Amino acid sequence: MADIRSYIFIDQMQPKTMCYLGSWIRGYLPKTDMAAMIIEVVPGLHIERITDIALKNVNVKPGILVVERQFGYLEFHSELTADVVAGGEAVLEMLDAAPSDAMPPEILASTIVKRVDDYHAFLINRNKLGSMVLPGESLFVFEMQPASYSILAVNEAEKAADIKVVDYRMIGATGRVYLSGPESDVRAAARAAEEALEARM
Repeated sequence: MADIRSYIFIDQMQPKTMCYLGSWIRGYLPKTDMAAMIIEVVPGLHIERITDIALKNVNVKPGILVVERQFGYLEFHSELTADVVAGGEAVLEMLDAAPSDAMPPEILASTIVKRVDDYHAFLINRNKLGSMVLPGESLFVFEMQPASYSILAVNEAEKAADIKVVDYRMIGATGRVYLSGPESDVRAAARAAEEALEARM
């Protein structure tokens, strides 16, 4: 049976978080303010049965279904929060699990780089999928595991401050977040991201 690495409910998908997600997913695109559920499991292939249960029980749309080297990932969303909650509950019932069975997040790195150098900005922007960090802005970089907690960190950071979502990686061994903007906003975003994960530790 699968072990739950993460079980993440997002009440309202924020616009920048949502747009970044939409830049690479292959399923149904979410919309701003939709509720979403992200489930990460090991072994990875169990995510196929989990997807079957979630989609057959309620009217939700899948955005992500990924099986990578070790882990499986599912994201689904709906305009109706109750449907997203019901989809998650159906999965938990099938697994005979509770949300508390998910792994607590572990923060591996968290730092703010003030007044990013021109060359540093150039190097970061070569690998980004979202907004560009500009020279002189501050940059928040954040790493955690399980990886899927990165979307929660970004979504809560965006609620708290007017920042740019440069990049976030929610699949793999660790999750990574890059947010930029004025230093005061970046600091507020960093606090919100850290507190979102600390609340689940």
